[in-house]
Amino acid sequence: MIVKKYQGTTEEEAVKKAQEDLGNSAVVLNVKELKQRGIFRLFKKDVVEITAALEEDEFKNGINKRKPSFTSTAGDTSAATSEMGIQTTPVKPINSNTSSGVNLVADEKIDVKSDSGSAMLEQKLDVLHNLLQSQINQNVEKNATVHNSNKSGTDGDAAGDNNGKSAVAERENTNMKFIKLIYKKLVDNEVDEKYADMIMGDIEGSLKKESNIDSILAAAYQKIILKLGEADDINIAEKPKVIFFVGPTGVGKTTTIAKIASRFKLEQQARVAFITSDTYRIAAVEQLNTYASIIDSPVSVIYSADELEEAVKEYKDYDLIMVDTAGRSHKSSEQMDELGDMLARTRALSEDFDVKVYLVLSITTKYKDLVNITERYKDINDWSIIFTKLDETLSLGNILNIRMLTGASLSYTTSGQNVPNDIELINEQSIAKQLLGGNS
Repeated sequence: MIVKKYQGTTEEEAVKKAQEDLGNSAVVLNVKELKQRGIFRLFKKDVVEITAALEEDEFKNGINKRKPSFTSTAGDTSAATSEMGIQTTPVKPINSNTSSGVNLVADEKIDVKSDSGSAMLEQKLDVLHNLLQSQINQNVEKNATVHNSNKSGTDGDAAGDNNGKSAVAERENTNMKFIKLIYKKLVDNEVDEKYADMIMGDIEGSLKKESNIDSILAAAYQKIILKLGEADDINIAEKPKVIFFVGPTGVGKTTTIAKIASRFKLEQQARVAFITSDTYRIAAVEQLNTYASIIDSPVSVIYSADELEEAVKEYKDYDLIMVDTAGRSHKSSEQMDELGDMLARTRALSEDFDVKVYLVLSITTKYKDLVNITERYKDINDWSIIFTKLDETLSLGNILNIRMLTGASLSYTTSGQNVPNDIELINEQSIAKQLLGGNS
């Protein structure tokens, strides 16, 4: 590997020097500001020094600039993936939302008073249902005791009136117990108390006095599904689609891009190209280039908004142009401005290209940090959210929290490192079930 240092008055100037010397395949390993020292520091400006690296000729020539024939068959691609050890087991269509095994849909009208409706809810939410059912049994016994006691009174009419009032009050009290229990279950699954209050308040206001456990549970289940909203997926259209993947470091952007691209290439024989501006992370370019080579797609490495615009135009005959951006610290205004410039330049090409932006977040990030991250990205208009690492936690409350906080559409979720598997459109039904204490 060739490693060199370059200095300039700005970071951009130093990067250009590295690019002129080493070429577009150079990777920036480190950036630091050098303060002038000594007696002459007052007469000299501080400089920015970058450390750039480049693999030997084998890597430099390995960047996949080859544009494959658009008539390549899916079978050829599958064979290539098999050689590289990538999983090629049959996969479900990426726009399918039926993989969870939960058949209840958000707009399904459930007759919770019927035997079939009760059985359905009991099956789908068995854990929570059993817990609430035990509460019902306790209250039934209590009501029976009250009823027998009133029945032994001498004034039959008065006892009947009192018994009726007592039963109504008891039902209302039981409803509130069920609501509080569901609320606690949501909070236990890390749903923010503010949003849990909001959901349960909506349910409480719509319940009838004669509501039973099934109707309360069904109301909570459907309310959560409606709050999560419909998944925003990627579709191939007439115009080429430029898709930006943005977000903090370490959330799995590059792997997520590879999963989505591989799915479209294998299932729909889509024409996919990659652009990466992630020249800060060691081996990032090499990682993307490996994925691109497997599915026979070209890669361009860019360092500025000007180069991004040129690369996008170069791939105008492709269906999907996936842009892998560098992990941005949401605390760095300079990095966010640079990203904003890239997006603005690309959106200016809207006559010829459709542009989509996905904010990639890890479900394992603390809610407070997720709030700060989404706040810094709010100036980048109209993004959807991808949540990664669902296999690393049992609490999915942050999915609902961020959806209700930002109003942004939810899109894909990932749950492992396997390419092209371990990714699916967000399954609102499965998430709602888990938030209520059911099994996934």
